[in-house]
Amino acid sequence: MNIAIYGRPTGEKQISLAKQVIDLLMSQHMNISLHSPYRKFLSSTIELPSQVSTFESHDDLPGKIDFLLSIGGDGTLLDTVLLVRDSGIPIAGINAGRLGFLSSVSEENLNFAIDSLLKGHYSLDSRTLLRLESNHPLFESNNIALNEFTLHKKETSSMITIHAYLNGEYLNSYWADGIMISTPTGSTGYSLSCGGPIVVPQSESFVITPIAPHNLNVRPIVVSDKNVISLEVEGRSQRFMATLDSRSATIDSSFQLAIRKENYNINLLRLSNENFLNTLRKKLNWGLDKRN
Repeated sequence: MNIAIYGRPTGEKQISLAKQVIDLLMSQHMNISLHSPYRKFLSSTIELPSQVSTFESHDDLPGKIDFLLSIGGDGTLLDTVLLVRDSGIPIAGINAGRLGFLSSVSEENLNFAIDSLLKGHYSLDSRTLLRLESNHPLFESNNIALNEFTLHKKETSSMITIHAYLNGEYLNSYWADGIMISTPTGSTGYSLSCGGPIVVPQSESFVITPIAPHNLNVRPIVVSDKNVISLEVEGRSQRFMATLDSRSATIDSSFQLAIRKENYNINLLRLSNENFLNTLRKKLNWGLDKRN
């Protein structure tokens, strides 16, 4: 079995967890390939087995890798979307961060997770991506996101105005700090913190969530992901921030933006003892009395 490993070069916990993962995989005679910057980071502290190979980009993975392991938090797992893209390679997140909605394998659960990989005791959780299109070059080929697209004010305390359309039909003009278009996966992230609803992964929808709107009666709205959502922005400043997951770029009011569903999905690996509802209860502490 061929396993690729991706991580961000940060922190002692990251190094300790990566060593555990590599040792476990090697003990099961799996072939390991480390992302090049991550390998450089780890090799400065720990001795890596000579059999461990290296990969640089998406082009090195299709047809050669069975699974990609992300070691870190949810932000780290979001990075792997650009590595996997349309290859169908399943992604498993090993949590070295905090909350870990997507990176659901804990350090305590690591042995069970590797054993489940070997025995095929897992399921694939297909997740929608969104794609950003623009009348000017923006994010080039990296124009997909698993969580959300945001459009936000930049370098000013003044609100901005965002004109939103569904399939060319006028929806609303938002006076706000910004606006967010999230997938069901992203509904438990930034959108949730801005008052958006939790949406189950297979709901085939987008959530449009205003960020700190001026009019308090303007609320998030859930729409079908068959819609194309178009955005135009204006404000006192001529500089605005556009983001796709953890990537950002500065734009101006000449940009016309469109968000649509990407024509392929990403596969997240789920162990046999996990599902979305269990994750919600566990991560959000539902049903627990914290008063004692």
